[in-house]
Amino acid sequence: MYELSIRRTLVKRAAFSLLARRDHSLYELSRKLQRKAFDPTDIDTVLAALCQEGLLNDQRFTENYIHSRRAKGYGPLRIQAELIARGIAQDLIEHQLKIIDNAWLEAVRKTWQKRFKNRLPQDGKSRAQQMRFLYYRGFTSEQIKQLFHSDD
Repeated sequence: MYELSIRRTLVKRAAFSLLARRDHSLYELSRKLQRKAFDPTDIDTVLAALCQEGLLNDQRFTENYIHSRRAKGYGPLRIQAELIARGIAQDLIEHQLKIIDNAWLEAVRKTWQKRFKNRLPQDGKSRAQQMRFLYYRGFTSEQIKQLFHSDD
């Protein structure tokens, strides 16, 4: 019994150490603790307690992650893929991300302006380069088309 308490305290300390650096999803934190070779039962118990205490919350993590990545100029498709890789449920992503929201048009415009300084493409090669950059950043083809058609 005493050993069990010590093991769980070590898992909790490691979890707090990771959460002190940045917010994590439940899946992310679980994987990181597993890599430290903690017992899976202890990990599950500690993570359930952290969720219950409100210290670990996938919805809050998703909101903060979307806000942060959007502010850095990333589009909805890229953010969606990153959240899926972090173990966030698809329905939670869809609820928070709103890929077809018109606010993304402003985000794609700001990202384009920052990278290309409002220089419209002069030929097919430069247009393709600008479009590739925006695709890489995770914007949808519809959002990119609307950006270039509004500037024509």
